[in-house]
Amino acid sequence: MSDDTAPLSDGALASLLARMDEAPRAVPAPARTPRPQARASIAFEDHPLYQQMKFQRSFADFAKLQNPYYRLHDVRAGATSVVEGRPVTNFASYDYLGLNGHPEITEAVVKAIAEYGSSVSASRITAGERRVHRDLEQALARNYEAQDCIAFVSGHAGAVSSIATLMGPKDLIVHDALIHNCVVVGAQLAGCARRLFPHNDLDALEAMLAAERHRFERVLIVSEGLFSMDGDGPDLARLIEIKTDFSAWLMIDDAHGLGVLGPTGRGIFEHQSVAPRGVDLWLGTLSKSLVSCGGYVAGCAAVVDLLKHQAPGFVYSVGMPATNAVAATAALDLMVREPERVLCLQRQSQRFRERARSAGLDTGESWGFGVVPVVIGETVPTVMLAERLLVQGINAFPIVPPGVPEKAARLRFFINATHSDAQIDDAVDCLVREVKALGDVSLNEILRQ
Repeated sequence: MSDDTAPLSDGALASLLARMDEAPRAVPAPARTPRPQARASIAFEDHPLYQQMKFQRSFADFAKLQNPYYRLHDVRAGATSVVEGRPVTNFASYDYLGLNGHPEITEAVVKAIAEYGSSVSASRITAGERRVHRDLEQALARNYEAQDCIAFVSGHAGAVSSIATLMGPKDLIVHDALIHNCVVVGAQLAGCARRLFPHNDLDALEAMLAAERHRFERVLIVSEGLFSMDGDGPDLARLIEIKTDFSAWLMIDDAHGLGVLGPTGRGIFEHQSVAPRGVDLWLGTLSKSLVSCGGYVAGCAAVVDLLKHQAPGFVYSVGMPATNAVAATAALDLMVREPERVLCLQRQSQRFRERARSAGLDTGESWGFGVVPVVIGETVPTVMLAERLLVQGINAFPIVPPGVPEKAARLRFFINATHSDAQIDDAVDCLVREVKALGDVSLNEILRQ
């Protein structure tokens, strides 16, 4: 034992006790820092964002508009639902393949909860790893012909955490102007430079990189396989050429493309006959066609290994519940085994888009696969149309700024593989009638109603 850890002798102990009994020396009190003048209020009700929300709600009350947010669904939502007690044809949920509640998936979930419980009760890196996690990751990796995949408990948090881990202050992210919020937040957290190019304008992207690539160490280009607000997508082969020419990484958010695009639903690469390995990072969520909850990144073994040990949204988060993992795996297996679901979805989507266009409705640049917007323009008429459709048993959600650009408010229709011809035709016919009813009414007249 070293001297500094040796026990005290009897004499040293007595001396120490004696010193402890001595009166403490006077220590001058520290100078008091004057308190800052108290603010008038620190109430959350005075937060600028809350005040903005109150103003928006007061305007809605003045215009006699119902709040379209957080409408209560009383049953499982698919092609139909029950909203606040009223049966509706539902175009507001992205169960593209109609698999939510499928008996095979339900049986797998029941078995998983009996075996693993409702939570894995730890982060996967410590005690939360289960075989079902790896089964899901391997199935997703096979879909994208990738070496490996990582599954996060949250799609949004998984994207944010992955981008923030891979990029830093010396790097650049260049993304489509209509990219999902998770990419923007990830770039902000990473502290890297961020540039955006006009929607699907790859000439602008190339010019931007030609001017700025040399200033940064790493560059990440991000686009989506199927844009959830517009229903279109990029030229994937051209994106791969550009990222190769400028020594950049390419990330594609295929959350809405998986299960929707391509003859068997494998995503935008299958839709455009492009080898998927040209994309460095495939980003997606499990909550659309795979009727579960969570997110994933598929790519090379090195990047998945890095994220599994460094991404804070994975390392410091509880692992995905086993029930979510098996639900997504079972749904992906059904998609592969039953490609007729994908074809039915595509057929019904095309029917909706073509009928809407023939009636003079503006569906923008939508490809007509899964997502079909009907652009109205002004916010108030858009919200009014959503209300009027709901009264007639059609649930379509209004998308207004800042979710979309100003003057581009729209009703967004998510098509389900189990929507019938009659449901689609009725929705379009009803929408046309209501648009015409509002078409000759000015905004001021609407507010006076």
